[in-house]
Amino acid sequence: MSALETPEVVSESLGRLYTAIDLEMLPSGERLELIRGELCPMPNNSAEHGNITMELTLFVGLYVREHDLGKCFAAETRFTIEEDPDTSLGPDFSFVSKDRIAAIPPRGYLKLAPDLVVETRSPGDRRTEYALKIDRWLRAGCRLVWAVDPETRTVTVHRMGAAPITIAASGTLEGEDVLPGFQLPLARLFP
Repeated sequence: MSALETPEVVSESLGRLYTAIDLEMLPSGERLELIRGELCPMPNNSAEHGNITMELTLFVGLYVREHDLGKCFAAETRFTIEEDPDTSLGPDFSFVSKDRIAAIPPRGYLKLAPDLVVETRSPGDRRTEYALKIDRWLRAGCRLVWAVDPETRTVTVHRMGAAPITIAASGTLEGEDVLPGFQLPLARLFP
């Protein structure tokens, strides 16, 4: 039996750096991400979080499929964005353009940063940790991060080297050069 087979053992193994392969081998049940080799619990999501994320990803996913732009990935699909020590994160939704992904491996995590990441703020998210996660995505090469805040009914658009832009429920979210032509009036997301 491996020491990684129970979450209790994992939490007792302080000081050890884990790899993306270690994370993949853990039993399901506890929601974890890997940040620079350390196992970190993911916040619990509310029903509102899940519904808003689903609505947004439905619009994006259909657009991506209609225009043959690439591949979309559901919540918590892990992406290894740093190695040695490893960082493997699971966004709420992600998109990778077809020129960057030829095939989806049947096992393991993708070793790249998505072109688009959606992170919906959970009630348990601490602002600092939420901001750090968005920054990690951008530093890893993610071109566009949409930070959805159900409480304020806004989406904040993040790009590396640019000031964040917050769009209110009365505004329109655009795919810019990542999803050319995509537009979503946020009133459809926040009725």
